[in-house]
Amino acid sequence: MKSLIRLYINSYKGLSPAAWLLALVMLINRTGSMVIPFLGLYMSAELGFSKPQIGIVLGCFGLGAVFGSWLGGWLTDRFGSFKVQMWSLFGVIPIFLILPTFKTFEGLAIMIFLLSLVSDVFRPANSVSVARYAKPENITRAYSLNRMAVNLGFSIGPALGGFLAGFSYNWIFYGNAIGASIAVIVFIYFFRNRAPKSNLQDVQIKQTAEEKTTERSPYKDGLFLIFSVFCCLFSMAFFQLLGTLSLFYKEVHSLNTSQIGLLLGFSGFVIVLFEMVLVHLVEHRFSVRQIMFWGTAIAGISYLMLTLDFGIGWLFFAMFLLSTGEMLTLPFTATVAIQRAGRRNQGAYMGLNSLSFAMAHIVAAYIGTYIAEHHGYSTLWLITGSTLICCGFGFYWIIGKLKST
Repeated sequence: MKSLIRLYINSYKGLSPAAWLLALVMLINRTGSMVIPFLGLYMSAELGFSKPQIGIVLGCFGLGAVFGSWLGGWLTDRFGSFKVQMWSLFGVIPIFLILPTFKTFEGLAIMIFLLSLVSDVFRPANSVSVARYAKPENITRAYSLNRMAVNLGFSIGPALGGFLAGFSYNWIFYGNAIGASIAVIVFIYFFRNRAPKSNLQDVQIKQTAEEKTTERSPYKDGLFLIFSVFCCLFSMAFFQLLGTLSLFYKEVHSLNTSQIGLLLGFSGFVIVLFEMVLVHLVEHRFSVRQIMFWGTAIAGISYLMLTLDFGIGWLFFAMFLLSTGEMLTLPFTATVAIQRAGRRNQGAYMGLNSLSFAMAHIVAAYIGTYIAEHHGYSTLWLITGSTLICCGFGFYWIIGKLKST
């Protein structure tokens, strides 16, 4: 027991105060993220939208995320991560407040696109801040801490949103505005005069590599573009967790909403409990390419397991493996991106990294539901699992190439 406690303490040791403060801002901000989990229900029950209309509006959210990720990276390199994060947090507040007044399909689609655009500008800037405030040897754990805050926020947010929806759907939007307001106040208070503690040059492996990448655009970096394609393919497969997986639980296993919520919540619980410890154990024992290969492969195996039916315990075990694969893969994608960047184009590299995941959001749900409807869930899980395993080999190959240039 003592060794386990010591392991937990060591996994958090060495993280800078700024890394903890950035995670706190992210936790507050994501706790206020109540709109998206209830947006489909709001459009159906409150506004009477059809399923195709709901799908288009949700697609607008993904499209806004794509443009926001690119714009956030561009703005960060020109104005700095502090200003971009501050104005993104400020910008979403009035959008959340006026959203309930838009009740037509066209109006809501435009506003959801705008909301996603402004909110996702925050992501690349925040990723750059994590890298600049973290100690070079702790960058991956700093990203893991941020992800833990995101997962904890997303666990609290929907529960709080469900409570507010009991009074009125409008209060979900107002709750998001309040969360963003608190986040921006905390962010400005702690970071307005705080200087970065680390320099990107410290985390570059070779000085020659740093010189090559300082001025290079990630959109002209062929090897990094290939890496981003693998990130997008990984996300398209992995994000079946957010859409078709819950339909599978309901239609194939006849689980009720409480059971489905428990299964999906179990994923966040596992990540919050184990990610920091797991990353601490593996980051200095194995190479990034080894970790990402096994993480992606484990996620693929978890989906292949869904072609078999051994009861709800089997589903929980598959979810545990999927969460393990996520913990071994996603934190290191940001590490690869920030180590590939130069001092003056960190925002662009992190923006492209965010964009590769945002692109997947647009098509993942549609592709998953189409395959499930026309070819069955077993075919979907075979394709999803095989895609993830192939991505594992792809990550292993391309990261080796990135390290050598």
